[in-house]
Amino acid sequence: MSNVTLSKVNKQYGAYHALRDVELEIATGDFVVMVGPSGCGKSTLLKTIAGLEAIGTGTIEIGGRNVTHLEPGERGIAMVFQSYALYPHMTVWENMAFGLRIMRRPRAEINAAVQRAAQILRIASLLQKKPGQLSGGQRQRVAIGRAITRQPEVFLFDEPLSNLDAALRTQMRVELASLHRTLGSTMIYVTHDQVEAMTMADQIVVLRAGEVEQVGRPLALYHNPRNRFVASFLGSPRMNFFEGIVANSDSTTVAVEIPGLERVAFSGVQVGHGLKSGDKVTIGVRPEHLRLNPEVGVCVQGELRLVEQLGRETVLYVQAGKLETVESDTGTTNVAVLVGHAAEFAGGSRGMSFGFNVEDAYLFDSGGVTVSAPKSISGMSA
Repeated sequence: MSNVTLSKVNKQYGAYHALRDVELEIATGDFVVMVGPSGCGKSTLLKTIAGLEAIGTGTIEIGGRNVTHLEPGERGIAMVFQSYALYPHMTVWENMAFGLRIMRRPRAEINAAVQRAAQILRIASLLQKKPGQLSGGQRQRVAIGRAITRQPEVFLFDEPLSNLDAALRTQMRVELASLHRTLGSTMIYVTHDQVEAMTMADQIVVLRAGEVEQVGRPLALYHNPRNRFVASFLGSPRMNFFEGIVANSDSTTVAVEIPGLERVAFSGVQVGHGLKSGDKVTIGVRPEHLRLNPEVGVCVQGELRLVEQLGRETVLYVQAGKLETVESDTGTTNVAVLVGHAAEFAGGSRGMSFGFNVEDAYLFDSGGVTVSAPKSISGMSA
């Protein structure tokens, strides 16, 4: 296992700039998950590490070796693809042994490597079957087993669970996390699913438009997002955003007018925030921090539009009345309220009130940069 270092990595496809000055340090033995929306560059970045895509400028090091211009087979990596990429005419044993046979390793060494990987992945009973006889989860285990037999310095996973159903994805997340603990290897994993990132990663890398937005531990990024993009991407349901206007500010406090409601004061803001009277800002509140029928704090009247009863919790989607919500990527302006228990709500539209305490809210400037985070969590380091 080895560390991975990317310095000023750029990649262009004609006029399209896919990766922009990417700087990234992945520690030896870490499980790092790269997330972001479609087209953000996460798969392209993984392929440049693998050597499947040549970079324009910058350097890539694996285990202290400069591998920028080396072929994939010389980099000490093994890659697991979304599509499994198994040879249908070969047995499971032959698929898992293929890489070592190409490298002309001794038969005894190959057999020992295949048996070890099969035991780790619990597929020893499948070694004589062919891929067409296996389920999707079993085929993905075989693909992972083929990577394990090569004993690479770094494992690379390109959305390996996307073709599986929801229940199997959950099971495979547990198995991949267990595999990482067993092998202790450096693993880099690409996904669009923030739940996979939050549940498996030692470190999360959030990308947007070819740039690294933030790197850190899952809960550190969740509680202390650097900007509104990271705040909105991590969390399900997503963070709610409301419009505000700065009434006045000083070095430690920013007073914000919420149109149609009231003025609230954010204390403990970032030093040098630069906000002044009249500036537009955004207030962010996570669904779990919104309360029904609040007795204190900001109170909003709205209309219940949809109820999602998920068993252990209930999500309410409310159309706020006077509150100016910031439109999400999907075009909705509904506010998500997470009720932490199974609750019964009548169907159909009806009036209701919800609210929040300013101590639980985030403040973002007009450029989306985080100015203030809740006091109880703002000390968490990313």
